[in-house]
Amino acid sequence: MIAFVSGTVAALAPDAAVVEVGGVGMSVQCTPDTLSALRVGRPATLHTSLVVREDSLTLYGFADDDARQVFVLLQTASGVGPRLAQAMLAVHSPDALRRAVATGDEKALTAVPGIGKKGAQKLLLELKDRLGAPAGTAPAVGAPVTQGWRDQLHAALIGLGYATREADEAVTAVAPQAEAVGGTPQVGRLLKAALQTLNRAR
Repeated sequence: MIAFVSGTVAALAPDAAVVEVGGVGMSVQCTPDTLSALRVGRPATLHTSLVVREDSLTLYGFADDDARQVFVLLQTASGVGPRLAQAMLAVHSPDALRRAVATGDEKALTAVPGIGKKGAQKLLLELKDRLGAPAGTAPAVGAPVTQGWRDQLHAALIGLGYATREADEAVTAVAPQAEAVGGTPQVGRLLKAALQTLNRAR
């Protein structure tokens, strides 16, 4: 198993980073929150989990080992694959997920794309004794991982190499879409929409 990769960030995409390790570019799937902290040309260390399939080997990367461990534990529940586990960590921090499971908060889990009410109920039962107890300083259930979608989206665009002005314009362009959602918008979806507006402008 590849426990972590450490090297220079060679490239960033909406859902992945390429980290150069010993002359080899390792493509690592990451959440928008993890990607927003990376910068092209800067050193980075990502804690990773290697998912092996018949036709692929995929590395999933996280800012810390706690998130990586939760990613692995989430997949022990039936019906949860790596993509859904990553989506859960894109919406909630590890402790927010622990708190949701500990308190039986269906609403927090249904905030994740791909999880309906029945699926949330099933996950709450299966994960109850697997994730552990939340830390005393854990954020409230359903709270965004960062202070606001605007800051998170802006940081992600800067990390992808766009100028501050371009990032500002893209955030403004997707604001109506974010506000139409109500509640906490999905930054991953907003990032894709923002990239589309930037590509059209070029």
